[in-house]
Amino acid sequence: MPNENKASKAIKGQNAFVVKAKAYADKVLGLPNDSIEKTIAIAVAICLVGAVFVSVSAVALKPLQVANKELDMKRNILSVVDLLEEGASPDEINEAFQQFETKIVDLETGDYVDDIDVVTYDQRKAAKEPAQHIMIDRADDLAKIKTRAKYAKVYLLKEDDAIQAVILPVHGYGLWSTMYGFLAVEGNGQTVIGINFYDQAETPGLGGEIVNPNWRALWKGKEIYNENGEPVLGLIKGTVDTSRDEAVNQVDGLAGATLTSVGVTNLVRYWMSSQGFSPYLEKIKSDEG
Repeated sequence: MPNENKASKAIKGQNAFVVKAKAYADKVLGLPNDSIEKTIAIAVAICLVGAVFVSVSAVALKPLQVANKELDMKRNILSVVDLLEEGASPDEINEAFQQFETKIVDLETGDYVDDIDVVTYDQRKAAKEPAQHIMIDRADDLAKIKTRAKYAKVYLLKEDDAIQAVILPVHGYGLWSTMYGFLAVEGNGQTVIGINFYDQAETPGLGGEIVNPNWRALWKGKEIYNENGEPVLGLIKGTVDTSRDEAVNQVDGLAGATLTSVGVTNLVRYWMSSQGFSPYLEKIKSDEG
């Protein structure tokens, strides 16, 4: 049989390779320790064994890495709406996250998209794929991100079918890095519940203060849009004068971190504009109304 002949030849070939490999190994081991050939052969063997070990470990640990990444994302989403209990276990985090409904939004229309898997969709990867992103005109690119995904993953917190909070993914460039985070907004599409940044590399003690809970707390209750519907929420230099009317749209700047402060302002205004989530927020406001 042709198939049997092929299998037989393959086995013979494998056996011949093993015999030759064993013979070469015996030869190398018999060489003097100061032999260049022995040194190179052993170094290559160690590299090969190490490469196999790393590859096997990477494959074996990948499910755990994915699970940890998902858990960290859930932790950040819970945190931005003050639902993360201190010291919460993974099971408690997963249980608390069940309160949220995850949706995919078409950023151009503000409509929900039903033919994309909310579990597997990765907005960051989509922003790099030509078929899944759009190029942003330089004049419109406040956040300095060059491209954005056509669709975004949002998280809804509801009570009796009424939206209490919507968590929106936002990102933009600061001084040293692209800052990725979440902005939580009330169902009115206007009032901020909270903000956090889960991935950033700004200067520790300066721009890195965007992860400071005390600074993050300043965002609660701030309003995104002015009376003309323009996104005006942002950081100012120094401390907000709460006696002024515009204070409702202002957050204290980060001392000594002007470029990071500008970056945060720009990314918020970009993602709250018609380029980002404004069409979606308008729809949820009208639905809630």
